[in-house]
Amino acid sequence: MKKTFKMIDLDCANCAAKMEAAIQKIPGVNEASVVFMTQRLKIDADDARFDEIMKEAQAAVSKVDRNCKIDL
Repeated sequence: MKKTFKMIDLDCANCAAKMEAAIQKIPGVNEASVVFMTQRLKIDADDARFDEIMKEAQAAVSKVDRNCKIDL
């Protein structure tokens, strides 16, 4: 499943790169990109685990910047 989400309070491009790398390591994620300029997360992940993957992605985002959220 491919989806795009708005990132809330994404403050810097370096943080976006760290978030992208962390999300790509989540089992079931085929591809992920976090774009600072557009404040968007594009993710392609396993349909069967998509909700669980998104929870893990939010946890990964929060580890990098505790104020940043994925607008699910």
